Amino acid sequence: MLNKKTFDFLKNIAENNNREWFAENKHLYEEAKADLFPFIALLIKELSAIDPQYPADTEPKKALMRIYRDVRFSKNKDPYKNNYGIAFDVKGYGPNTPSYYLHLQPGNCFFGVGFWQPEAAVLKMIREEIDYNTAEFVEIISAKAFKDIYKLSKEDTLKKAPKGYEIDHPQIELLKLKSFISIYKIADSEFLKPTIVDKLITAFTTIQPFVLFLRKATTI
Repeated sequence: MLNKKTFDFLKNIAENNNREWFAENKHLYEEAKADLFPFIALLIKELSAIDPQYPADTEPKKALMRIYRDVRFSKNKDPYKNNYGIAFDVKGYGPNTPSYYLHLQPGNCFFGVGFWQPEAAVLKMIREEIDYNTAEFVEIISAKAFKDIYKLSKEDTLKKAPKGYEIDHPQIELLKLKSFISIYKIADSEFLKPTIVDKLITAFTTIQPFVLFLRKATTI
């Protein structure tokens, strides 16, 4: 579990997103990282035991994403993120590999699995696999264990049918998706309890059929 001070730091950085405040309070940032690393190490151990493609020797510091924002091409010039992103990259991670991602942000914590806006070739492969094996995919996302934890994100979608598919396709709403991500929303308070690890272990286990389907779809 995590210390409440870790979330307090994120609240503070959201309210004081400037280099002066960060420089004066960098010790809070270091304390938050020190709190996160043992938690990440435990999740690495558990995930690698469930997914053989996830390397058990991953270093926590490599899983934790930088808090510094790249503002070169953004209208928002805030120098820091107001969240912690933890990316669990599997072996051979790349554009055709589904990913695991844990997002820690006060009021918006979630665990996401899958593809966010994959490149066109990868998206085409996923759609083809859903078209060919519709029943398998629908069974995965309709399973009670899946629905008790996850929701398939439908925020990123085409307005029209994708090229090569008719608008009356029985699964056109799935085929119109531009991202294939399962989201597990988690209350901030859950991370302050010892039970959070068990909850995430269950989440890791439950999402495996979804991960395996996407891997099969995008294996070249």
